[in-house]
Amino acid sequence: MAEAAKRIAVIGTGIMGGPMALRLADAGFQVTVWNRTRDKADALSSRGIGIAGSAAEVAADADVVICMLSSGPVCEEVLLESGGVVAAMKPAAALVVMSSIPVETAVLIGERAVACGLAYSDAPVSGGEKGAQEGTLAIMAGGAEADVTALSGVFSCLGRVTHVGPAGSGALTKLANQLIVASTICAVAEALTLAERGGADPARVREALLGGFADSTVFRQHGLRMVTGDFRPGGPAKYQVKDTSTALAFAHSRGLRLPVGEEVDRLYQAMVDNGDGDLDHSGIILELRRMNETAKPTACA
Repeated sequence: MAEAAKRIAVIGTGIMGGPMALRLADAGFQVTVWNRTRDKADALSSRGIGIAGSAAEVAADADVVICMLSSGPVCEEVLLESGGVVAAMKPAAALVVMSSIPVETAVLIGERAVACGLAYSDAPVSGGEKGAQEGTLAIMAGGAEADVTALSGVFSCLGRVTHVGPAGSGALTKLANQLIVASTICAVAEALTLAERGGADPARVREALLGGFADSTVFRQHGLRMVTGDFRPGGPAKYQVKDTSTALAFAHSRGLRLPVGEEVDRLYQAMVDNGDGDLDHSGIILELRRMNETAKPTACA
């Protein structure tokens, strides 16, 4: 069904959902969107994208509904409440939840969707705003393998998809991804803070480490943000701490302690508590500077 589908609804047109909707429209799909804040959706109308008045309205005639809302509770509210998206969707349509949500929420939405005769995939992404704009997202898809395969024509416009297991597996994989990303960003911030306080030029230190074992996409992109002071949100810190807290809650429910993740979560929570939650998550270096503001820099010996 999905290979031939022409009608796609995108629910949530923020930092990620907006560029994804544009890529789908540019690929020839008939795209209609809905966003809780109308002006974010209206900005897409000049590109031939339709704007719906409600989530149920945008879902009613769609062959594929993509949800890119901010959190698990918001997804539950919009998708599952009476008169919501799942109830409005036509039989055999596909619901794809690409938000970062708890595993339990992904499973619950999947159960409700399948009970209503819908295909379902929880398919969160990694790659940030740049990946959404360029169609290079890593898509981690849970659900029935046949349903994920049927959506290959949609997913290929957005990035590279991997089927990782049954419903909920996509959400679980994204939590693992977020622990890696958040921990790495914090390590990069610590390294550049160390370089700065030691009297070296952080930008030159970053340049020197490119291509070595410390190199990574996080080091390249977020290290550059740190040395240039560009903390415009691609991935806001408030969403990063939402994901690390969700990962830790799931780990604890399985009897696991994740000490590195716990410290990273504390750092990001402090960043949000200090009023920087809307900055990019690379802004964690600002929190490190606050923690060390009484220390005096010393030049290299």
